[in-house]
Amino acid sequence: MIINRIIPCLLLSNNILVKTVQFEDPGYVGDPINAIRILNEKEVDELIFLDISASSQNQEPNFQLISEIATECFMPVTYGGGVAKLDTARKIFQSGIEKISLNSIIFQTPEFVSEMAKQFGSQAVIASIDVKRSDNGKYEVYKTNGKIATGWDPVNYAKHVEDLGAGEILLNAIDRDGTQSGYDIQLIKMVSDAIGIPVVACGGAGSVTDFVEAIRRGGASACAAGSMVVYYGKNKAVLINFPLREKIERALES
Repeated sequence: MIINRIIPCLLLSNNILVKTVQFEDPGYVGDPINAIRILNEKEVDELIFLDISASSQNQEPNFQLISEIATECFMPVTYGGGVAKLDTARKIFQSGIEKISLNSIIFQTPEFVSEMAKQFGSQAVIASIDVKRSDNGKYEVYKTNGKIATGWDPVNYAKHVEDLGAGEILLNAIDRDGTQSGYDIQLIKMVSDAIGIPVVACGGAGSVTDFVEAIRRGGASACAAGSMVVYYGKNKAVLINFPLREKIERALES
């Protein structure tokens, strides 16, 4: 039995699946519904869908697509992107989505996190934190798809969103995104040690060993993976795939 969740993190842009590298140059990787059907067969623990075009284009979520995603999935689903109103969140939850990830709206209206937690429960509210590491090793939180520096230190910001009522944190290492070079263990550990809510490590997964490192050394409660799920082989052929459950179990239990 897997105690720590391993979660495919899939990016949507204008209703198609894309993948970025360090939050730049989104490339087409397929149809979201087709990806779900494949991952259903792989028996993944959860799925995360982040619509990177909704907030940046000031659009409401595509409720029809979200409903199709929730209907097709055999596992719990988190959705993020373009959620700035309680009515929007309610409609998404009513479609069958279990959790909503918030990012840019937290900087604009921090009390929205508290309102969401009050209405739907903290367990349904994820704060997505995007972090860059400068050349001198200093970490800083960014917003707007990693485009704008906020001045926030990730540890202090994680404490802030926990106090607001978030029940979980999706911690994205922008520098590792799409590289498959391993998670930023130092960043994960800094944040995990400072707060009491679960941290989902994201950015850099390239192997099952990376999951083990993020959980054991970093203290992550769960791991999210993007490129590892949508690409195969050194040439990065587009292929929706996921490690065998038995392989993940053996690695996490060894």
